[in-house]
Amino acid sequence: MANQPHQTGYGDYIKGFIASLILTIIPFYFAATKSLPTTTTVMILVACAVVQLVVHLVYFLHLDRSEKGMWNSMSFVFTAVIVLILIAGSVWIMVNLHENMLL
Repeated sequence: MANQPHQTGYGDYIKGFIASLILTIIPFYFAATKSLPTTTTVMILVACAVVQLVVHLVYFLHLDRSEKGMWNSMSFVFTAVIVLILIAGSVWIMVNLHENMLL
């Protein structure tokens, strides 16, 4: 029984969809009504975005503690590291070019 793959039912997808919908509506409400200060609205937006990222990773990409989920997690982390290296390298090159073009 321990080697059986994790079976994902429609219930998990529905839970993820509802959570994503709620986490999308909350920032839209505060941004549209402007009922809070701008900094608070931005903090709510960022917090909802981070929680929504986790919801997507768990419910839709199935990153969990199972064996297959661990391989998916390692692939995700590897991809994230490569993307961060590309972004950091691009910014570094652009800053260096900007400094050298001013000479």
